[in-house]
Amino acid sequence: MKHISIGALDVSRIGLGCMSMTSYYNVDAIDDNESIRTIHRALDLGVTHIDTAEIYGPYTNEELVGKAIKDRRNQVVLATKFGLVSHAGGGAGVLDSSPANIRVAVEGSLKRLGTDRIDLYYQHRVDPKIPIEDTVGALVELINQGKIRHFGLSEAAPNTIRRAHAVHPVTALQTEYSLWEREPEAELMPLLRELGIGFVPYSPLGHGFLTGAMRSPDDLSDDDWRKNNPRFTRENFSRNLRIVDEVKAIAADAGATAAQVALAWLLAQGDDVAPIPGTKRVARVEENTAADGVVLSAKQIERLNNLTPAVGARHEEANMAVIDR
Repeated sequence: MKHISIGALDVSRIGLGCMSMTSYYNVDAIDDNESIRTIHRALDLGVTHIDTAEIYGPYTNEELVGKAIKDRRNQVVLATKFGLVSHAGGGAGVLDSSPANIRVAVEGSLKRLGTDRIDLYYQHRVDPKIPIEDTVGALVELINQGKIRHFGLSEAAPNTIRRAHAVHPVTALQTEYSLWEREPEAELMPLLRELGIGFVPYSPLGHGFLTGAMRSPDDLSDDDWRKNNPRFTRENFSRNLRIVDEVKAIAADAGATAAQVALAWLLAQGDDVAPIPGTKRVARVEENTAADGVVLSAKQIERLNNLTPAVGARHEEANMAVIDR
């Protein structure tokens, strides 16, 4: 597995997002033992970048990751997130990036993950009640204490990124980016490159849509959060299949799978882009990491660049409301 630098942090250029191992996607298919095997297989294949968050579960995802990496901690660049759980009584889903909340959150994450340091600690969502300078100040204290090594932002707007970076260098920005979500290209990516901040795309496979494994909303379990995602509603789902069909055609030409082509396209966007495709299956992590060896031709990349844009907002209204814009 090739490595790249995101900010000053060395990572495998394909990571592993662990969110689906405990919640959100096809919940009835969750299997802790298979998830742990998946993390172990990823490490065996050279993946170093493992991503989780306290809100996933909440808490159970960090516990699972901690169990999986217990004897392999030094192989892992461990990323987790704070700010979507208020520890002052608000609970899960309540924005809180106050310094006091951060100090409580990091101790909980360290304990659940079974480690003495977090390599990359993200603010999960920007808290409009707390100046970003105050949040970064608290994170710098954690760096000085050795509890975290680097910090990042997730779904932050350009002005917020600049303000944060002026206090202390931001290592990475995490936001959605894929063949069906191209918005970061306009303003975010040029800014990140100007400031030397790495880019970690989440949902690089369009929440699984770009794998081609789904052909209907009926393929999703009733408790799958994608049921409420605008791009997965019945009418939009059918229209968005045109994107998948084109990706699959290019995959056939490239001798790869649709997922591998979608990831290879992302990797071709630059050596500062480190996607974290999520899965809870060994077979899928093997497929995804093999994208590291897929090289697309200039013609194939051009075809992918010109895909029909996805139909529908990338999140439902409630989730979009807490994204910094």
